[in-house]
Amino acid sequence: MSDKPENTAVPAAASNFIEDIINEDIAEGRCSEIVTRFPPEPNGYLHIGHAKALCINFGVKQKYGGKCNLRFDDTNPEKEDTEYMRSIEKDIRWLGFEWDGKFNASDYFDAMYDCAVSLIKAGKAYVCDLSAEEIKRTRGTLTEPGIPSPYRERSVEENLDLFSRMRAGEFDEGARVLRAKIDMASPNINMRDPVIYRIVKAEHPHTGDKWVIYPMYDFAHPIEDAIEGITHSLCSLEFENHRPLYDWVTENCPYRPRPRQIEFARLNLTHTVMSKRFLKRLVDEGVVWGWDDPRLPTLSGMRERGYPPEAIRDFCSRIGVAKADSVVDIALLEHCVREYLNENAVRAMVVTRPLKVVVDNYPEGASETVSVENNPRRPEEGTHEATFSREIYIERDDFSADPPPKYFRLKPGGTVRLKGAYIVEYKSHECDESGEPTVVHVELIEGTRSGEPGSAMKVKGTVHWVNAADSADVTLNMFDYLFEDGDGDYMDRVNPNSLTVLRGKAEKFLEGAEKGERFQFLREGYFVARGGGEFNCIVGLKDGFRP
Repeated sequence: MSDKPENTAVPAAASNFIEDIINEDIAEGRCSEIVTRFPPEPNGYLHIGHAKALCINFGVKQKYGGKCNLRFDDTNPEKEDTEYMRSIEKDIRWLGFEWDGKFNASDYFDAMYDCAVSLIKAGKAYVCDLSAEEIKRTRGTLTEPGIPSPYRERSVEENLDLFSRMRAGEFDEGARVLRAKIDMASPNINMRDPVIYRIVKAEHPHTGDKWVIYPMYDFAHPIEDAIEGITHSLCSLEFENHRPLYDWVTENCPYRPRPRQIEFARLNLTHTVMSKRFLKRLVDEGVVWGWDDPRLPTLSGMRERGYPPEAIRDFCSRIGVAKADSVVDIALLEHCVREYLNENAVRAMVVTRPLKVVVDNYPEGASETVSVENNPRRPEEGTHEATFSREIYIERDDFSADPPPKYFRLKPGGTVRLKGAYIVEYKSHECDESGEPTVVHVELIEGTRSGEPGSAMKVKGTVHWVNAADSADVTLNMFDYLFEDGDGDYMDRVNPNSLTVLRGKAEKFLEGAEKGERFQFLREGYFVARGGGEFNCIVGLKDGFRP
């Protein structure tokens, strides 16, 4: 483990446009304490895109000594579940952040209802009987104004009566909605009398059956921000066109001071998809193990895969905060993971495709211990012991009976060093009926044990190994990208070979590896223990990222 003190802060970077705006607001006296919020809808698990939003919001809190609230956007009772709420809390803490206040949008349903009533009384909202399809059809286009609802000029008294009866449950779902009365000719379609309340007769996970009408997100969110005293509402770029409506709501509801919405580019990553709707489909249809499948971009999947939270925070810092959407190469994320693990993971020898090697001149029944360094990057972490005996396993690819040019591993007439042990030279090999090697015979060269004077003998190849008589059976889950390159529906591009399971042999101490422990399996990659001798491949050793 690292000897550096734990620090969950996002790594320091040059100021970005969000911080420039905050600095200006502070300088001009518009705010003193900075308060942000992270408002996920509890209808799925958090993914790497949410990690960026978390790092931005909590990073602002940390930089300015302010606060950041966690708020569940539970305005849609048909899609939300307490399971998702629990997973969201777990993921935030795992990533290294702690919220100041925890709230639900539903905490403010009474206040939102009162705001809606005040809008009706001010002639700025009305009950509309048009269906959802009719409202959509009459909204107009980018070049044509919308058509006013025939119910737009209902009296205040009639609107108050109908809205009260909506709340009482007198009408069916879809029969009526409450719309803001703004401007049907606005160039921003979001301002063309948007729906702010609809009827939903479903049990709510937090408020039960108290309500049968629910506010729309664009109406609820600015009210929540205003009530909580949020100074800067940081959200992704798709809400930019909704900002005029956000401002309209805060201007017309009695909460001060008004929060300020700032949009940043969302994270798009190659080789993956981050739509919660589509991720849920993958889970529901059994394409993956569950929301924590290591092939998914969910934070729970990345935790199961073995990604360190420090590496994810580093990745979010490196991609920065931009105003324009772009696509980030997943190789950068893998580079951050690999870079962290290279400094912190214990090394171990594991053979994924075992080939038996017999050391003919080593006494039968004898064994000895050799030292294997835990991490060459951190000599202070010392070594661990591995046992060596007459029969060992090496990787099948580390022997070739008919080697290509510049093959420096074990071969007829060749010598190799066994990692941490001896230099051995080839003597013979045996094959099965198909001609596949089954056993290789070698002899060790006396005086070449690592650390002994004769060990300075030069050989071009070093291979890892495990003791056949003192090894652990391990299961290795090897992952490829879940989606193949191409166009069209993602379901048509699911990679059928995204998971490969290998059965291997490992150093005995790995038998007791606890769930979550991370290792570098020499010359293979980085792995995390799942328990019971099973390991997930976190990332390979080869770095495909080029800055």
